Amino acid sequence: MKLRQRIQKQLNRIEASNKFSKAVLFDNNQEFQQGLKEEQEITTACKVIIQNAIVLWNYFYLSQEILAIEDKEERENYIGAIKRGSVITWGHVNLRGSYDFRRKAANDSQFDLESIKLLKIS
Repeated sequence: MKLRQRIQKQLNRIEASNKFSKAVLFDNNQEFQQGLKEEQEITTACKVIIQNAIVLWNYFYLSQEILAIEDKEERENYIGAIKRGSVITWGHVNLRGSYDFRRKAANDSQFDLESIKLLKIS
């Protein structure tokens, strides 16, 4: 029974990853419109960069949340929930938006990166 549950959990993670990939590459029914192999590779690389940026932001956000929890037991419960879950989530990201990275506020970090680097999770 435990083996079946582990396999199901892994299949769920793979399915979530596939949905994430489709969400990022959403136009044209997830089909390449470029004919040249090099253009297709560029499109795939851009999709991977966007996915990695979202996952990285999720890790930073969750790390900042962990730092804000002062109660040790509550922090351990939160970390346990993260371990049982997945950082592959994108519902909070506007994938069809337009972004202006020239604004100063867009470039300000909202995370305490020094504290995050010091965070030790067993």
